[in-house]
Amino acid sequence: MKGVCLIGYSGHSYVVCDALHSIGIDVKHYCENTPKKQNPFSLDFLGTEKEALRQGFFNELIPVLAIGDNKIRMSIGDFLTSSGIKIFTVIHSRSFIASKVTVGEGTVIFAGAVINPLAEIGRGVICNSSCIIEHESSIGDYSHICPGAVLAGNVRVGKMAFIGANAVIKQGVEIGDGAIVGAGSVVVKNVEANSMVYGNPSSVKLK
Repeated sequence: MKGVCLIGYSGHSYVVCDALHSIGIDVKHYCENTPKKQNPFSLDFLGTEKEALRQGFFNELIPVLAIGDNKIRMSIGDFLTSSGIKIFTVIHSRSFIASKVTVGEGTVIFAGAVINPLAEIGRGVICNSSCIIEHESSIGDYSHICPGAVLAGNVRVGKMAFIGANAVIKQGVEIGDGAIVGAGSVVVKNVEANSMVYGNPSSVKLK
């Protein structure tokens, strides 16, 4: 296959690098606004994704979304897609993806993640380390399911939502677009779009 190029190069991208290495893919290039002083994987800087596109680098390299921020990841992902560029989907070798699961383009799934049958994962999603997404749940585009979060069966998460580390979402609950669930929260009822909930049981705070 073609080589890959990280889009974004900081803490989150280091975990993406490890996931790529786990499936035998070497990473040699990255795109960022400016060269990074910290370069733990000794990657070559190609400029911004727009500069890389103009110079034809994506004729030989497949971009990987390695940005933790949902809004920035969506902006760049949509730019690449609208430019006709396919985005690589990363699934760590030590994750578990059950049968009948769908995973959208540009999503990254890290070590220890479990995604069970009939779950639907959108485009550009982050399924972080050791999260559990149970049967028939769905995750909207460019959302982030943080480390250790547990989504019971038939949970619906909208677009660009953020489910904090070790949060637990009760079966059948719906999380609206752009909502934030605080780390360690237990969510037992639906969460409106663009709101924030936290605590056990969770309570609502408008963003």
